[in-house]
Formats: sequence, structure tokens, C-alpha cells
Amino acid sequence: MIEIGRYNALKILRDTDPGLFLGDLEDNEVLLPNRYVPDAFEIDDVLEVFVYLDNEERLVAVTDDPYIQKGEFALLRCNAVNEYGAFLDWGLVKELFCPFKEQAFKMKKGGWYLVHCYLDEKTDRLVASSKTNRFLDNSALSVQLYDEVDLIVSHPSELGMNVIVNNCHLGLIFKDAIFKDLSIGDRLKGIVKKIRPGNKIDVSLQKIGYRNIKSTAMALLDIITDHNGFLNVTDKSSPEAIKSVAQMSKKSFKKAVGALYKKRLIRLESDGIYLK
Repeated sequence: MIEIGRYNALKILRDTDPGLFLGDLEDNEVLLPNRYVPDAFEIDDVLEVFVYLDNEERLVAVTDDPYIQKGEFALLRCNAVNEYGAFLDWGLVKELFCPFKEQAFKMKKGGWYLVHCYLDEKTDRLVASSKTNRFLDNSALSVQLYDEVDLIVSHPSELGMNVIVNNCHLGLIFKDAIFKDLSIGDRLKGIVKKIRPGNKIDVSLQKIGYRNIKSTAMALLDIITDHNGFLNVTDKSSPEAIKSVAQMSKKSFKKAVGALYKKRLIRLESDGIYLK
């Protein structure tokens, strides 16, 4: 089966004037236009192609790499807006359409928006939606406490920053656990810190408990090295100063300093921390 909105591994069937016809094991075919045909090929070669509907609503294969596939989330730029909706740059010739009804906030040309890509089953068109929460489901979690997870920063709330967890769940990083600037669309790793009633997922950007000491210590060591072997903060510095310089809480900072000091990798002085 040829899947619209995803990469497909398809066999070259024949060479024609408009391009190569590719097929799957179920005798489905799609055209790879001449502009995408590789310089060297043989009939029966297998090509990895992305399939979607072109500007004339025809099924077409391309070798371009889109910024988003069906079922994924990505931060995309709005190229244009008309009376029907917005058109987003997703790395392909035909722009990705986001109708007004799928816009959490009215999109504007030049703006960047976190969207989900899905297939409109009535038209077989790929469509974008910035109402991302409706594509997330926490009713049955696929993550457990202390799991490392992939995160996409979604949108801020009064409690902190909402994140998309493993492309399928909604999670939250509380304000007091954020020690670096986060922007919508950022991709990063996190740890499931807590699962609250209702399958609400609390996420930490730092490893939990003793798991945190080694990685945080190494991060601090990298920061000291990047600052020419000296960091002008100590355990007596304010939490704000430590957060600004080391991008971690004072508690994590003190643990990291202790771990590095025990390994004799740093020297502690009244004016700051020196690399040995």
C-alpha cells in the first residue's frame, strides 16, 4: 500500500516521458516526475520517496524531505493567507494548507506555528492544524515513571510549559523546573518525573535523584570549561545567579559541585569555581 504523507520504499517499474512510475507489492503505482529522477537508475531499483497530492490533486512521489510527515508535529512558517486559510512552508513545492477552523489563533504571513499534520480522509489531502492538543491522548499512557522521553515544546500555561511527549501525550514542565529559555517548537529530551491523577504527566529536563548527579556534574564541567576554566558562582550565590550562569537549580548545582569536587576535577575558592 502506498501511504500518503509518509516515506515509501517503491520499486521502479518503467521509464516514461513524464518520469518514472514506481510501484508497491500490491500493484499500486505513482509517478516520480522528471525533476526528481536520479541521474543513474535501473528498472527494479527501490527508491525512498515521499508521497502526497500535487497542485493538480494528483498522487505524486518526490525525493524532497518535508519538514513534517503525517502524524507528526513541527514548527512551520506561514507563507500566505487567503480567504480559506493559511499556507505553510513544509519544504515541498506545494504548501501545506491550514484551514481557519484548524487554527488555534488566526495565522499571519511570516509567523511561525506549531502544527500537526493529518490526512483529510474526504479529500486525501494532507492538512495542518495548530489545535495540537486534540491530537494528543493521555487516556492510556505509553510511558512510565523515570522514562526518558522526546519532547516538543508546545505552549505556555500559568503553571509552566506544556510539552508534547513522544509525539502522542501531553505533558507539563513546571515553572520551577525550567532553568533555560524554552521556545515553542524546541525539541529536547526529558524525564517523566511524576504521573498525577488523570494520567497527567510531569516532566523534568534533568534526571531524577541520584540519576541526576552524574549528568548534571558533566554538564557543569562543560560549562566551566567553556568559561575558560572559571565560573564566578559558588554555593553561596543566589538561585537566580546560578540559574543564569549554570542553567540549573541551586540544589542541582550544589550536588554537581560536590560530585566534581570529590573527583578532584575542580577547585573551590571564595570568588568561584576553578577547573583543575
